[in-house]
Amino acid sequence: MTTTKNFRSLAVGLTAAAVLAAGVGVAHADVIGGAPAGGAETLTAATRSGWEGVTREQVRIDFGKGWVTNAELTYPSSATGRLPLVVFLHGSGRNDMNQTLPDGKGSTFVPLAQAASREGYATLRFNKRGVTDVGPVESTDPAQLMPKNPYQQIQLDAASVVRFAARTSKVDPAKIFLLGHSEGTNVAANLAADPKRFGIPKPAGVVEMGVVGKPIKDLLTFQIYGRLLTQMHDEFDIDGDGQLTAVEATDGLVGQPKEIADQFRSVLLDGKKVRPGTDRNHDGRIAIDAEAGPVLRKATHIDDYPNVPGLDPYVVAYAKDLGRFPTVTQALPKFAGPTLLLNGENDIQTPARAAIVADAAVAAAGNKDHKLVIYPGMAHTMNITPKFTPVFGEPDRQVITEIQGWLKSHR
Repeated sequence: MTTTKNFRSLAVGLTAAAVLAAGVGVAHADVIGGAPAGGAETLTAATRSGWEGVTREQVRIDFGKGWVTNAELTYPSSATGRLPLVVFLHGSGRNDMNQTLPDGKGSTFVPLAQAASREGYATLRFNKRGVTDVGPVESTDPAQLMPKNPYQQIQLDAASVVRFAARTSKVDPAKIFLLGHSEGTNVAANLAADPKRFGIPKPAGVVEMGVVGKPIKDLLTFQIYGRLLTQMHDEFDIDGDGQLTAVEATDGLVGQPKEIADQFRSVLLDGKKVRPGTDRNHDGRIAIDAEAGPVLRKATHIDDYPNVPGLDPYVVAYAKDLGRFPTVTQALPKFAGPTLLLNGENDIQTPARAAIVADAAVAAAGNKDHKLVIYPGMAHTMNITPKFTPVFGEPDRQVITEIQGWLKSHR
């Protein structure tokens, strides 16, 4: 018998991947305010870490409502005059300024900030509201961890960062670029679509990684429910007829992690035969969509959205609030500046098809400076990894090179 518990554990794991929750911290400041903090040893550390020739200033930005966040402004140490700047906007969850990845897998933003520095850009990375330090380390203040209208507050906080950047003497306020990952793509698109509303200068360009091109309900439905059907079509249904024999179901379990194999087995197999409770017409085969689909819908409780059992209360509140705002596909066409959209073909958090549709909408609005790149073999954190059992990792070198080249051409 299929149990809700079995499939909630799988679904929550996917949601956690989308949320990019806390991980292990990385080494921090090597050069502060342009002066070496520890002589030759510090410069050697900077060389090893990729920050050689870059000044890193620790700054604080007032977000209002009782929260002043820690941030880091970087710029080439030899630079003079005002510089173009990249503001980094995180994926969902309580992320630090580096978007430190779980399990010691590095970070999303550090290699990108270093690449921007090599092209003469300043960069600004910041801890999200409720995050006190790299790690990430979270506050104990519930008002900061769970603010009212959480996505709207994330937008307002990002606007505070842009305004701070525009007032900084090292920064050209007419050349502020927004680089967002996952949730950050939606934030960047919302800010760029209506900068006057947020009290910020018009961005000089927008870079989007893992594009939130569909409504949050659609994305979470796919993460929790739809991707299970997709996996059966992709990895189990060898002859492509949309139905699974006992042999196909058995073979599809080979090589799967035990927990996932057990979960699929509970829907598909009873010993060496297909499961009678799923095979409703008793033809000895399971129709993936028509027969396995209803079992999975019931098991995952996806029809109770957003109140899906097992979802963190913050995620539920966040999803409700995010649903009030335009997606990238709806917002970004209102921005006439340069756009670069990047997505992994294997992304099961923000599927590549949504990025393709978003870019088409930008083109249809008449934007002549837009580019879309879909990377084979990459998933949500823009690293090469299996599609249905993704492993966190820093952005692949080809992604970093693409962004660095795009920044160079738009400096």
